[in-house]
Amino acid sequence: MTISTQTMTDDQRKALILEYFNTFDRGGTRGNGEPILSLFADDCMVWFPKWGLAKGVEQVGQMFGDLASTFEWIDHTTSHLNFVFSGGTTVAVEGLTRGKHRDGAWQAGSPQWGAGRFCNIFEIWDFKIQRLHIYLDPDYAGLDVERYPWLAREAATI
Repeated sequence: MTISTQTMTDDQRKALILEYFNTFDRGGTRGNGEPILSLFADDCMVWFPKWGLAKGVEQVGQMFGDLASTFEWIDHTTSHLNFVFSGGTTVAVEGLTRGKHRDGAWQAGSPQWGAGRFCNIFEIWDFKIQRLHIYLDPDYAGLDVERYPWLAREAATI
């Protein structure tokens, strides 16, 4: 990773994170026409469950392409994000999503145990995302219930 040379405020980091979520929801194109990858440092690292760790913008682009191919649409409820600033370059963001996956629709809280809640850990400096770890349940349609006895019981009563 590159050495930081530009100072950023928490408000600037928050603005960059909001741009990331809004761009993802728009299918990967920023409001200025640039691709989502323009928000990332060349040597960035992004982790996503069931995909693994992507290193560099080329692999991150592959990861985002793989993910996007499974969605019809997605909406990060940016009005309800919870930002936790570290006082440094790290920002934790907790939030909710809804959308339509190839396996079906989802919305946070419906069902309560289902997909739609996430926590992302960003490291941002020099006005670029250097590192992003995305923590969520990638079973968007809630189909993986048989392996969890408590979910199987609930599914049987619906």
